[in-house]
Amino acid sequence: MKKITPCLWFNFNAEEAVNYYLSIFENGKILDESRYGDAIPELNGKILTMRFEIEGQEFIALNGGPQYPFSEAISLFVDCETQEEVDHYWNQLCDGGSPGRCAWLKDKFGLSWQIVPRSLVTMLQDDDAVRSARVMKAMMEMSKIDIAVLEQAYRG
Repeated sequence: MKKITPCLWFNFNAEEAVNYYLSIFENGKILDESRYGDAIPELNGKILTMRFEIEGQEFIALNGGPQYPFSEAISLFVDCETQEEVDHYWNQLCDGGSPGRCAWLKDKFGLSWQIVPRSLVTMLQDDDAVRSARVMKAMMEMSKIDIAVLEQAYRG
């Protein structure tokens, strides 16, 4: 187990969520799982935690109940190289969820994601403040990021 592993609290649908995420990302697997025991008879034998990996990042999914829903205070950032990658992750993760602004979305479990092309970060970090401001303005008008539109804004 890694030194630090994010733990995601689910409303008794952790197994569904983990399988959903593994169907979207090419490089992922379940590492191990634990089950509730006799201490909580109504949950005995059901999944308590699942430790899984996506693209080299480990997570723990906890079936904790409805007490603590996800919020935008934490999100998972997906670094994309191409528009095809942006489209794939956006469309898959938004299915049953809801689009947000500026590359953010909530999946059907309420978890927030940022689907961000690497080129956006590069353009925003440009030393030319006018160019990066044009890119920022274009991004602020988007939901799913459109790289071609950003590049057009970047060029002026």
